[in-house]
Amino acid sequence: MQIHWREIIRRPVVTEKSSYMVDFNNQYTFVVHSRANKMQIKQAVELAYPEVSVEKVRVANMPAKRARRFRRVTQRKAGWKKAVVTLAPGDTIPLFEGV
Repeated sequence: MQIHWREIIRRPVVTEKSSYMVDFNNQYTFVVHSRANKMQIKQAVELAYPEVSVEKVRVANMPAKRARRFRRVTQRKAGWKKAVVTLAPGDTIPLFEGV
């Protein structure tokens, strides 16, 4: 069964740390589907951005957190999966340029 790359890659993570990783390590960070594995993430990035080639994929499960709202009321933020994708030297993803 073929899964579309948009189902695997949810959105990019744009933070200070991720922009530092783009500038100095050529690594891009994405929020991915919770059941996606490294091979699927690599294929999805190469399908979404055909001009790049992926060298390495690292995956981390980010835990759920509790947020306190209105004194005693607490909410639970869902956990998510983060993928850090290392591209070949010289390759860039134009989405992250100039952010």
